[in-house]
Amino acid sequence: MSTFAYEVFSEVAKQKTFFAAANQLNVTPSAISHSISNLEKELGFSLFIRNRTGVKLTPDGEKILPVIQDILNAEAKLAEESARINGLNQGRIRIGAFSSVCINWLPDIIREFKKSYPEIELSVSQGNFNAVAEQVRIGTLDIGFSALPIKEKLEVIPLHRDPIYCVAPEKFKPAESRTVTADDIRGKNFILQQIDYDRDTKKALDTYDVSLNSIDYSIDDASIIAMVESGLGLGILPELALQKLSGNVTFYPFKEHFYRTICLVTHTEAKQTPSTKAFIKAIQDYLQSRYGQEW
Repeated sequence: MSTFAYEVFSEVAKQKTFFAAANQLNVTPSAISHSISNLEKELGFSLFIRNRTGVKLTPDGEKILPVIQDILNAEAKLAEESARINGLNQGRIRIGAFSSVCINWLPDIIREFKKSYPEIELSVSQGNFNAVAEQVRIGTLDIGFSALPIKEKLEVIPLHRDPIYCVAPEKFKPAESRTVTADDIRGKNFILQQIDYDRDTKKALDTYDVSLNSIDYSIDDASIIAMVESGLGLGILPELALQKLSGNVTFYPFKEHFYRTICLVTHTEAKQTPSTKAFIKAIQDYLQSRYGQEW
């Protein structure tokens, strides 16, 4: 079976339509359909379920997707190792990150990295913590920024303890002036993203006995700020998310300090390409210069 057939399978699984996959690979939809049909015949089972809106993986297709991604990633690593031996500056790194990392860290990291490795191709996909870790697990991303805990069996590198703050309208004044206590937030509604409630945000709210009935969910950090500004409740956001957000709000640390731990998820070191290893080092160097040694 050709590598092209694997590339087609991977791209269709990602794009969820033959037409979109064809556009990404610069081939015709009929070539995509033909390649998938031949692959299904060779494997002996169906890979996709066709419907009116596109396709989705069959249970068998879901099982072999990580295997095929491993083959494609091994091919990329072989090409990159060959280029390195020949003294060439080549490679490809697929990065996944959540919004505040995309906004506050990655531009500076990528700018510095490109000074040393101008020919290495970088792509960035934005997603939530769980989605990024899952994409790294199946091999469609090489590196992902996520937050502890990580359930997937991946290499996990803790990066930064990001303080969590209470976000309030400008007129809100804590009794102790500098920190928020249980008395300050008793009976108040909170606005947060659904994904945050499974991690350290939940720990903070549980400590202050904030019930589920007092929690509303928003789609992103900027929406949380807008809703708090409008007096719809208090927000809870980490420091990194607050850095480039604006609005008529104030934010205070809780009396008990809470953090989320931002981490890097990758494949095992044996599966990492030279360019991936170089980018991991660039990330660590950047965070060392910005925050100092944390781990």
